[in-house]
Amino acid sequence: MEPVFILVPGMFTDAHVWEGTARRLTAAGAQVRAVTLAGPGRPRAGDGPEPDAGAHAEAEADLETHIEEVCAAIDAVTGAPGGTGGTGGTGIVLVGHDYGVHPVLGAADRRAERVARIVCVDAGLPQDGVPPLAAVPDQSVRALPAEEAASGTTAGVLPPPGREEWTRWGSTAGVSEEALDRLTARAAPQPLGTLLRPLRLSGAAAAVPTTGVLCTANGVGIDMVQRLVDLGDPALRALTGPGVTFFELPTGHWPMLSCPEDLAGVLLRAAAGEGHRLTPPGASGTPAHLHPFPLPVPELPRERRGNVDFYFPRPGGTKGIEGAEGAEGVDGPRPAVVFVHGGPVPAGAEPSPRDWPVLAGHARYAAGQGAVGVTVEHRLHDVADYPRAAGDVAAAVDLVRADPRVDGDRIALWFFSGGGPLLADWLAKPPAWLRCLAAAYPVLAPLPNWGMSADSRFHPVRALADAGHTPPPLVLLRVGLESPEIAATVSGFLAAAGEREAEVRVVDVPHGHHGGGPGDPEEEWRGAVREAVRAVLDRLDA
Repeated sequence: MEPVFILVPGMFTDAHVWEGTARRLTAAGAQVRAVTLAGPGRPRAGDGPEPDAGAHAEAEADLETHIEEVCAAIDAVTGAPGGTGGTGGTGIVLVGHDYGVHPVLGAADRRAERVARIVCVDAGLPQDGVPPLAAVPDQSVRALPAEEAASGTTAGVLPPPGREEWTRWGSTAGVSEEALDRLTARAAPQPLGTLLRPLRLSGAAAAVPTTGVLCTANGVGIDMVQRLVDLGDPALRALTGPGVTFFELPTGHWPMLSCPEDLAGVLLRAAAGEGHRLTPPGASGTPAHLHPFPLPVPELPRERRGNVDFYFPRPGGTKGIEGAEGAEGVDGPRPAVVFVHGGPVPAGAEPSPRDWPVLAGHARYAAGQGAVGVTVEHRLHDVADYPRAAGDVAAAVDLVRADPRVDGDRIALWFFSGGGPLLADWLAKPPAWLRCLAAAYPVLAPLPNWGMSADSRFHPVRALADAGHTPPPLVLLRVGLESPEIAATVSGFLAAAGEREAEVRVVDVPHGHHGGGPGDPEEEWRGAVREAVRAVLDRLDA
């Protein structure tokens, strides 16, 4: 029996967005029903990819309305619940794009025995009790008044994006100018009630096999999801189940417009149970963030104060650590290197970032070379948390500089991975005591699916380009096997640095992956970390 695909669109769009993909699925022998969800200016969807005529102009439509519409589409194929239609052996594949995954999961929860598979197209897997608003990438929309969200107000609509505003909702990579014109012309307002009402799930849909289709040009690929799973977020454990698979498409957030044939092929393969499977934390070896630090480090005591850990050099110098001369005989205030972890990291992750070998190892190694090594734990649990994390880091730096054992006029800040956007504040207004900025395999501009506005504060590329002063010396540790999306931010940063004639020392790990790991060449990492730390310390001594 060929599958029946029920295609549910995301915000602002209707059944027409699926035309190209539906046509290719039908040509492959599948049945297709594309749904247009209720809302102002949206016609009701019919039995095929073309919507029926008729008005659905209710601004009061909410998530429950949309769940009922997807349930009705299931019933049209299988018969009403309790009726004689049954499933008839038909395999229903519910496909939700963007916001559409919320009514898809809600309907699957109520018709679990009739659904063969759920497919999430460039969308996360919603959780019980969480409103769709939490998944909206545009952070200005996420900032809707808290009291409105809490009250579940359904009145009002969110106006559709203008032609140049779609990137606030996801990458338009691969979408032709003509398709973007059509997308804009057909866009309709989104009822606010669809975003503010929490999704309520009984748990029945947890047994339904699920596939995620990740659009890598929008910022997330399978490797990144595996890394998030490895961090131990309980909400992501379900992604390692035997019925969960993943595919990648090298395109932006609207694959039904940019590569409809490829998307159709992936949907057919998903219906057949194919796809990549993730592994539980630790099941395939040590996760990258827990891999041992590549260099020998001294056994130095840790001094913990709040969210800050200090590692002080031994009195009298450091001779003998990797053969370095260190700071023999210097026991006065020492310069400090403050190491800032990446993220987002789930709240309550164990071990916490300050105990990761990579972070503590860098701090101990720096202390072994004569500086004070410092680690900072901040509250970057979501991409909306950058302002809070920036405040945590600034407060930690104040604490470090106030310590009498630290030379407060010689400080370096070193950021890792997703902590890279925190560089922007220090590039925009570098204090005189900031002698060096460093970054290891960093994200240096907001990724498309973060939903940050064009003038976001956390954009190191633009902060560097717009700075009206000479930036501090920069040390950049770059991996050769970085994901294309992150690598593009690094390239943009280096281009801006070249235009500003900024001092940048680039240290490469040619065959290294983001964050490193057991499969990477150890000698490359040893040499690169040694060189990068030495470059930072040289600038502290300049």
